[in-house]
Amino acid sequence: MVILNIETSTSCCSTSISIDGVSVASRANLEGANHASELPVFIEQLLSEAKRNDWQLDAVALSQGPGSYTGLRIGASIAKGICYGLNIPLIPVDTLQVLCACAIQSTNLEWKKNAVLCPMIDARRMEVYTAMYQFNDLQRKGEVEAKIIDEQSFADTLAQQPMYFFGNGADKCKQVLTSGNAYFINGIVPDAQYMGQLAEQFTAQMLDIKQVAYYEPFYLKEFVAAPSHIKGLETK
Repeated sequence: MVILNIETSTSCCSTSISIDGVSVASRANLEGANHASELPVFIEQLLSEAKRNDWQLDAVALSQGPGSYTGLRIGASIAKGICYGLNIPLIPVDTLQVLCACAIQSTNLEWKKNAVLCPMIDARRMEVYTAMYQFNDLQRKGEVEAKIIDEQSFADTLAQQPMYFFGNGADKCKQVLTSGNAYFINGIVPDAQYMGQLAEQFTAQMLDIKQVAYYEPFYLKEFVAAPSHIKGLETK
């Protein structure tokens, strides 16, 4: 399949085209992006490249969350628009699984046997969006949750198995999770160029055009608007 992959769950903004799970073209700003202005430009460039190479898109894959409310909304809106315009299905992909794929494919680590992967997306203070995944097949163990990290977090698993923590929520956990079985990988961000294989695996969950109309990202927590600190816009 020829799939356009979109990832906007954090401050990073990326998109790619994959063919049978292999990335053939990508665009990204992984240093902090303005998704609303950059993502359409990235996609336009990739669609032009697809046209030049006669790559006919079969589907759009979207990193569905959890993550930034605004980022997920932007990604979903643009993905749905492309699906409508080209009459192709949407493939929602677990964002935390995307992070796992990034950690495995972008590093040359010698992974510990029986390892558990624990991607973390920052949810402010000591809270993270996280779940545990088996290293060998990236199957999730338990539910995705918004978890407040303390000294006892993951204690049962860490007592028995090595765990790898990564993502923009992992850094703040280093001083708390001190087990000898806790390993931290720096610099792992969700990147669409590593989504292709996952998207192929999620094709059984493809949404047709009628279903796309009702699709919503996986926010995990409800968005709560904070009081404005801009003069003249304070909450009364």
